[in-house]
Amino acid sequence: MTSWRPALRRAVILATMAYAPAAHAQSVAFTFDDGPRLETTPLMSPQQRNQALLDALAAHRVQAALFVTCGFGADKPEGYALAKAWGQAGHALGNHTMTHPDLNDAKLSLAQYRQEVQDCDRITASLPGYQKWFRFTYLREGNTPEKRDGMRAFLRQSGYRNGYVSLDTSDWRLDEKLNEVLRADPKADIAPIKQAYLAHLRQRATAYRDLSRKLEGRDIPQVMLMHHNLINALWLKDAIQQFVDMGWTITTPAQAFADPVYQLQPERPAPGQSLLLSIARTRGMGKFEGWERLVDDGDFEINALAAGAGARQQE
Repeated sequence: MTSWRPALRRAVILATMAYAPAAHAQSVAFTFDDGPRLETTPLMSPQQRNQALLDALAAHRVQAALFVTCGFGADKPEGYALAKAWGQAGHALGNHTMTHPDLNDAKLSLAQYRQEVQDCDRITASLPGYQKWFRFTYLREGNTPEKRDGMRAFLRQSGYRNGYVSLDTSDWRLDEKLNEVLRADPKADIAPIKQAYLAHLRQRATAYRDLSRKLEGRDIPQVMLMHHNLINALWLKDAIQQFVDMGWTITTPAQAFADPVYQLQPERPAPGQSLLLSIARTRGMGKFEGWERLVDDGDFEINALAAGAGARQQE
């Protein structure tokens, strides 16, 4: 059962028919969560990581979006400067709460979560590139219908767009592995992690493209979730080039969000999902071929890296 009204659904279908010719070619928009971060990582300072991300985007002339978690750095002068640099470079900036709480947490109230959004908004609203876009932390819209519906009403009344993700990635999991390896040995060979990262992005992109065709009968402009972290600072330029080599075009987040699919409001019976997975489950699609690779949080790649490391030790 869907949570959108029949009239809205008919309007979305009609708008999709009108939009389809312009969206024929597969495209992707790059969006990043949880930045800017001021934490210490191997190889790069916070300023170097931020600049590396901006340089990679500039090299490919990509206009992206940064969903700011204000308590991770933007609430401090040095972190605010890093976020400001995104807006000055022509990128959009959205809201990802103040401290990144989980709305599915039974101990967190709807009022507390709303306050998180409002507190962060006071900072992001002063940045160049500010957009009234909000992305749920962990892509979770609440552990109760009251939280879900309450936040949807709050966003609507506040003029916010839900910054949906259609192409979810587990780059954060591979980033954790990268940091773990480099902290243990700053001179470690990290080429296998780079290969796993690029292969992971390709696999997820292909799978979500296939899922959009099953659900919508067409290629939608994908909104990809990545993070403001070390792995992307090192290899985002390669990741963008991989999409170009795959024949995908790069679009802006605003252009992607204009697609009618991003007007849908599916129920989310499972926590932390891409919009496409939520639509699939709302429509009763059930488990489909390859679904397990979309919900494994990078387990496949992490296990493959461990197996490869074990094989190299035996040589």
